[in-house]
Amino acid sequence: MPINIARGHSDEGIDRIIGALRIYEADHPGARIDLYRHDPASVRVRIINPEFAGRSKIDRSHEVGRYLDALSADDEADISTLILLAPEEAGTSLANIEFEDPVPSIL
Repeated sequence: MPINIARGHSDEGIDRIIGALRIYEADHPGARIDLYRHDPASVRVRIINPEFAGRSKIDRSHEVGRYLDALSADDEADISTLILLAPEEAGTSLANIEFEDPVPSIL
């Protein structure tokens, strides 16, 4: 499944984040990865992966974090939201609802 820019356009920072996430995607082909730039200093990333079922949020974060560690400190800091869900959690996650229908940025 290709990495999807959920809204807006790509930029150099988004491209670098996608580069790191492509490695995750290759190791986890069942994952769905979406991201977008919310404002000039904020990128939101969502990964929906069946492998997350039954795993704690900390375990999920550690797993994905290993891939994001390849980013520069500035690019990693741009990721303001990292939503890591099993498919069955997507319908009830408040973070996912905000990802789907975000409150507009004030910037």
